[in-house]
Amino acid sequence: MRLLLVFFLVLTIFIPCFSFDIPGKDLPLTLDYYKSSCPTVFDVIKKEMECIVKEDPRNAAIIIRLHFHDCFVQGCDGSVLLDETESLQGEKKASPNINSLKGYKIIDRIKNIIESECPGVVSCADLLTIGARDATILVGGPYWDVPVGRKDSKTASYELATTNLPTPEEGLISIIAKFYSQGLSVEDMVALIGAHTIGKAQCRNFRSRIYGDFHVTSALNPVSETYLASLREICPASSGEGDSNVTAMDNVTPDLFDNSIYHTLLRGEGLLNSDQEMYTSLFGIQTRRIVSKYAEDPVAFFEQFSKSIVKMGNILNSESFADGEVRRNCRFVNT
Repeated sequence: MRLLLVFFLVLTIFIPCFSFDIPGKDLPLTLDYYKSSCPTVFDVIKKEMECIVKEDPRNAAIIIRLHFHDCFVQGCDGSVLLDETESLQGEKKASPNINSLKGYKIIDRIKNIIESECPGVVSCADLLTIGARDATILVGGPYWDVPVGRKDSKTASYELATTNLPTPEEGLISIIAKFYSQGLSVEDMVALIGAHTIGKAQCRNFRSRIYGDFHVTSALNPVSETYLASLREICPASSGEGDSNVTAMDNVTPDLFDNSIYHTLLRGEGLLNSDQEMYTSLFGIQTRRIVSKYAEDPVAFFEQFSKSIVKMGNILNSESFADGEVRRNCRFVNT
């Protein structure tokens, strides 16, 4: 009872600071937005993503992550794709992005093809959203319909990229608050974090975890001890040494979109502190239950992931929607 009281007291401290008035929540996106203006857009993106993921399965995770980082800053408006210029400070050098985001050349590649077929029609924000769906499917994940009609922003926000995005070492209550501020529930959060079943993390983002409480959460399991030893070979204890070394967040089926990441958390072997917190945090009463559910029922995970990523993709920047554009080059505002 005392633990529950502390939990709810902490929530009352954090939650009221955030608004449910999500930008663009009432603005229309439709499934057939490009039916007349660019009827081939979905086929073009699908074909290119098939080639890109075949070249390297990790590209699927890269595009999904890029979509996530876009939507959490100003809504899903392609702002994350903007390069730095004399008159615009982009988001690419913000601390959550600078050492983790890739995939910009992939977007450039697809955008060039789309522009040759339908010039000035398909936004970079829509391209990225559709690409994230196709990337998920190509590594075994679920299908969902993608509403389209987003506009590209003419601005970016280094400040919001620094503050809005969850970090690998962040605590559970803070992460919940960041999702909550985007209009995303705890259930959405746990489902979306399931995307970590593919992709890799850099040593700098899991060093404190493997030299911290990893051995505690994994309960000194002999198999876990072997896994921990292998992680420490990849990631030395000294800061700055091997910072960019990478390893899979799901060490069982790293290239398959499945529910394996939740089994990893049940074993206490989550690579990122922010992931493991969902199962072992003292405040993880609700998240622990959801993690267990998805570990037991992959269909439930797929169904919720599809709903949650559509919900995230519908976070719009009302300013960009009213006064935005369709960039010719995703890296620069049109001149």
